[in-house]
Amino acid sequence: MSVTASEMLEMGKRRRIGYLKQRLRTMPDIHLCRAKSRCKFKLLPRDGFAYTGAMHHKPARKITFPALAVALCAVLLAACEKSTQLEDIREAGSLRVITRNTPTTFYQDRNGDTGLEYELSKRFADSLNVELDIQSADTVESLYQQLSSSDGPDLAAAGLTVNPQRQEQIRFATPYLQVTPQVVYRRGSSKPRKLEDLYGQRLMVLKGSTLADELRGLQAEHPELEFEESDNVEVVDLLRMVNDDEIDAAVVYSNELVVNQAFYPAVSVAFDLGPEQPMAWALKQHADTTLLDAVSAFFAKIKDDGTLDQLIERFYGHSDVLDYVGARAFAEHMQSRLPRYESFLRQAGEQYGLDWRLLAAMAYQESLWDESARSATGVRGLMMLTLPTAKFVGVTNRVDPQQSIMGGARYLVWVRDQISTDIPEPDRTWFALASYNVGLGHLEDARKLTEKNGRDPNRWIDVKDFLPLLQKKQWYTQTRYGYARGSEPVHYVQNIRRYHDILQWVTQPQSESRQQSTGQYSAPGILEQLPEGI
Repeated sequence: MSVTASEMLEMGKRRRIGYLKQRLRTMPDIHLCRAKSRCKFKLLPRDGFAYTGAMHHKPARKITFPALAVALCAVLLAACEKSTQLEDIREAGSLRVITRNTPTTFYQDRNGDTGLEYELSKRFADSLNVELDIQSADTVESLYQQLSSSDGPDLAAAGLTVNPQRQEQIRFATPYLQVTPQVVYRRGSSKPRKLEDLYGQRLMVLKGSTLADELRGLQAEHPELEFEESDNVEVVDLLRMVNDDEIDAAVVYSNELVVNQAFYPAVSVAFDLGPEQPMAWALKQHADTTLLDAVSAFFAKIKDDGTLDQLIERFYGHSDVLDYVGARAFAEHMQSRLPRYESFLRQAGEQYGLDWRLLAAMAYQESLWDESARSATGVRGLMMLTLPTAKFVGVTNRVDPQQSIMGGARYLVWVRDQISTDIPEPDRTWFALASYNVGLGHLEDARKLTEKNGRDPNRWIDVKDFLPLLQKKQWYTQTRYGYARGSEPVHYVQNIRRYHDILQWVTQPQSESRQQSTGQYSAPGILEQLPEGI
């Protein structure tokens, strides 16, 4: 068996350490303890007495403890090296990550912890074979303070953009997302188009954020520009305050707006404050780069294998499908129509192992929660079942809301069961929804086109690009089932996902934002008084 030079050095080190440990056991006034080093021990006196004894065949002599300790420590330090950041994390068995409780970073739903930053952090911790210890900061400023402390978390994954003002205390890892700083205002009021239009306006931004630093920088050229920094709010609160006309404008990032805008339809973009900015994880400044290198390697890997794109699509790929009119209509129907069918939806969800809010989102996409709905093609009811489908799932009266919901749930589960088990969740559910709309055959055609063109047929983010091609002759002539309105299932799935997100958010027990309650559901902001004429 061949042995490398480094292995020989390590074996020699272990032999030296073993010898020292054996000799130390013979010295009653010295013991070993664990320490953060590769050799994992250090010398400590048990008491203040000197050690006297024979160490060689020479005549016995008195050896004072300080001299002995110095000599032994010198040998030990030569054999030991200080552990790295990464080694300390692995030895501790956990990765400590600080984040923010927001829809774009980290929150809890019916399935537990979720959010883009949480999902990325969990995968990074798994790659290190350690547990994830997630912590939440109340404010951006508090987050930076905790990260900079000597006993603080290992890193911050909190939707932070690279901030030059923080780089003396903080270093930023490889960027993974580009976002745009945007000034938002309330529809119906005078639209600001440039910084000068914000003079005399009540403008607010999160305290401690990169956006606050940018506004301070702009004040050098625009001394009349005034703004307020607040550490008592989050982005959702800023949007609500703009929506409710409590402030005139706010500055947020584009990803934060697109995720939350359905809740605050009166909020609109006035103008971009500047170009795109890179978003990245933050680590404390340290001479040791092992953790930084591990983060860089992790993001390089998930970019190459497509995991990052999948996660971004999962959390942001469907967030902008609702316009102002659609968001307002959904909010109103959620209050006026949904309560009539909630018990049936919950019953069907429990019976078939589905989230009742997903079924509710499907029903809204199909019929706007109108049990008497009927299309020109003859499909009817809450779940808009065709006659053959209704017969297949045992529905005798398509306009009966309970039968329709139960039948739709039964059919969705059946469709999902026909889809390859190689496709993981949540993509398997997106495929099932697409098949519910366009049929299993057309979905398989799209998957084959996806694979034929070098993309992954098991990923929704890839297949959704090829479904619309089923409308084009040059493509559908290559398929088994031919022409299909392939754009429809893409919009169908995206809309349902967006409705589902909203329903999850407004029905969760708690939110980081104050909510406006109307009737049964807590709908933050979306039912507020809107400007006249809109």
